[in-house]
Amino acid sequence: MPRQLFVTTALPYANGNFHIGHIMEYIQADTWVRFQRMRGVAVDFCGADDTHGAPIMIAAEKVGKTPQQFVADIAAGRKQYLDGFHIRFDNWHSTDAPENHELAKQIFLDLQANGLIETRTIEQFFDPEKNMFLPDRYIKGECPKCHAQDQYGDNCEVCGAVYAPTDLIKPFSALSGATPVLKNSEHFFFKLSDPRCVDFLQAWTQDGRLQPEVANKVKEWFTVRTNPDGSTSEGLGDWDISRDAPYFGIEIPNAPGKYFYVWLDAPIGYLASLKNLLDKRGQSYDEYMANPELRQIHFIGKDIVTFHTLFWPATLKFSGRKVPDNVYVHGFLTVNNGEKMSKSRGTGLDPLKYLQLGMNAEWLRYYLAAKLSGRNEDIDFNADDFMARVNSDLIGKYINIASRAAGFLTKRFDGTLTTGFADDGQALLETIRAQSEQLAQWYDEREFSKVTREVMLLADKVNSYVDVHKPWDLAKDPANNAALHQVCSVLVNAFALLTRYLAPVLPGLAAQVESFVGQSMTQWDAQALVERIQPYQHLMQRVTPEQLDALFGVKEPEAQEKPAQAAPKKAAKAAPAPVDPNAPGGEALAPTISIDDFAKVDLRIAKILACEAVEGSTKLLRLTLDAGEKNAEGQPTTRNVFSGIASMYQPEQLVGKLTVLVANLAPRKMKFGMSEGMVLAASHADEAAQPGIYVLEPFPGAQPGMRIH
Repeated sequence: MPRQLFVTTALPYANGNFHIGHIMEYIQADTWVRFQRMRGVAVDFCGADDTHGAPIMIAAEKVGKTPQQFVADIAAGRKQYLDGFHIRFDNWHSTDAPENHELAKQIFLDLQANGLIETRTIEQFFDPEKNMFLPDRYIKGECPKCHAQDQYGDNCEVCGAVYAPTDLIKPFSALSGATPVLKNSEHFFFKLSDPRCVDFLQAWTQDGRLQPEVANKVKEWFTVRTNPDGSTSEGLGDWDISRDAPYFGIEIPNAPGKYFYVWLDAPIGYLASLKNLLDKRGQSYDEYMANPELRQIHFIGKDIVTFHTLFWPATLKFSGRKVPDNVYVHGFLTVNNGEKMSKSRGTGLDPLKYLQLGMNAEWLRYYLAAKLSGRNEDIDFNADDFMARVNSDLIGKYINIASRAAGFLTKRFDGTLTTGFADDGQALLETIRAQSEQLAQWYDEREFSKVTREVMLLADKVNSYVDVHKPWDLAKDPANNAALHQVCSVLVNAFALLTRYLAPVLPGLAAQVESFVGQSMTQWDAQALVERIQPYQHLMQRVTPEQLDALFGVKEPEAQEKPAQAAPKKAAKAAPAPVDPNAPGGEALAPTISIDDFAKVDLRIAKILACEAVEGSTKLLRLTLDAGEKNAEGQPTTRNVFSGIASMYQPEQLVGKLTVLVANLAPRKMKFGMSEGMVLAASHADEAAQPGIYVLEPFPGAQPGMRIH
């Protein structure tokens, strides 16, 4: 039987649009899938929205929708991204679909029958203000292993440790800021500590299914080790797979009011999407999964390695199902020399904005391919490097091969090509063909950067051939027609070969070239020569600095509403300082003050516990701040502050961040409520030339309540 591949990417959480990290992963997987198909491999490429969990429930409630309608609205916006970047999933589904409900329940029952599910009464954090048990992601605190601050309740994003929410140091509710209290609740656990699971996972994670660097990291999780604080980690612990109502998810069989934790049913969504696809085709899901030739492949980011290399394979193995053959892990995407993504700083790369600006999707596909390797490494999007690789390599070296030959062939030879070549022309084509297997191996190993580098080296050889034979000079004398015909025929055939090599990366361009040269670009090893071309149509424009400026530039904000720092209502409003282009920030320094004047302003570190848009305003955000304060009973209190920064920030960007609060500013009653201070932000005096307002963010280590001196 032919080899069959079942390929997935990580399921995006259905609480927002795709970001550039999603698109990078999809392009990587799509490129690999397209190559496999060119080699004659049957592939089913499936994706889905991850729709369950308390965050979806809470977000839907805030906007007055049911969770089902909320995620449906998000799903409706997926197609424009996928089509725009030529990402071709065979099926896109949802974890709230009937197939996933059915599979998740059956897998749970199979694990239970295998003796790997048990119930325990546990102490669980409860938010006394919201009157609900808190999901792990809505509990934050200090990591018990490495002591990193502001970590979630299930795993540390700094050291990768997995723990129970009750292990957090100084926990707080991310919903209300309240200190959670412990209440008893009966939970279901998957016994990962069972020797059967441990033995299986130790073998599975070290048998070549994972990249070496990933396997080495996973290996640490099985050993007893000493942590920096002197405590020890004892290897695999059992996995809490249940959550209490209210919860948007799949109800556990025979357990009213108990739901599967989202990370139990989310990866099952891979199988549900496949089953949905096969049902639509009239194929048997059970027969498909029983195929001994089937390989199951997952592409994921490095932030979810734990779930895909421990929980997921154990879930499949001990429910009697096929385990993944490979989990391919990639790193993060940074911008402009490792700078953290930030829309407000102009360092975010919004994929939809990229498309709306009319930028060619295949510029990005090519650039990411030129950076991606088979290793778990971060890659950087650098604007200058992007323009150089697109304009100098993709267009200057590769596309121009066709444009340098096509005109002569169309005008002099009616678009027909010769099949007889001089020795150096024949040798050039053989050199290009000889790289087929090496390039195929690199594609298969996801070493896309090696592929693009080698193709550009081959393009250099083709351009050297052009420089030697100078078709523009040959065209000056009709006596050279035979030589001109031969040289241009070599160039078009070389261009077709290079296009075939780049087709998995540039599927849209390959389709254009198919029409130009009259050959299909869907097979890897096609050997036929091009016989005739159609009149050349320009294949790709160059990227311009203006496009990149527009992509990364900060949008000019609307006029600000009076924020919390406005003067008292009856006070005269100070005239804005004149713009001084020679002054720092476009504004002359204020008159000198004494240290006593400065000391009157009480600046405090504050943590943004919650942030939301203000109904009826397009400019204000409502911030809930923890400034380390307590009430008369010694209970933590928060402040409510309005800030005119909605044009620059999405609320979710700010939650959990530290900032600077003017703590002794008189409270001000506004149309939308009382504002109890002011958060500090920076802007340029000339808003038209340099728009943007940037909230101050202290370095990690600062704590709410600390005074700035």
